[in-house]
Amino acid sequence: MIDITILNYLKKELSVPVFMEKISEDIPKEYVILDRTGSSKTNHLPTVTIAFQSYADSKYQAALLNERLKTAIENLVNLPEIRGITLNGDYPFNDVATKQYRYQAVYEIRYY
Repeated sequence: MIDITILNYLKKELSVPVFMEKISEDIPKEYVILDRTGSSKTNHLPTVTIAFQSYADSKYQAALLNERLKTAIENLVNLPEIRGITLNGDYPFNDVATKQYRYQAVYEIRYY
């Protein structure tokens, strides 16, 4: 599953924890959550759309983490199973329910 490949890659590349979901309320101040929002296939070649959410104590710190995340995502193309990456967009996306600062970057990742 490509989600697990991306998760494991980001855990090695980023200096903050990376999760696929919030596992508890006792989580670090800075972290990243990845969430598959869709997938498609063209000519038998799969593509996944993933939203990456960067959480931090301030909007500024969340923006910095988002930039580090985007650099790591762009380097995914060095993995043999990745055939292309497109940034759909990134933007401030504060979590109003928990009142946490976060940024969200949405990517289409084409893989084999």
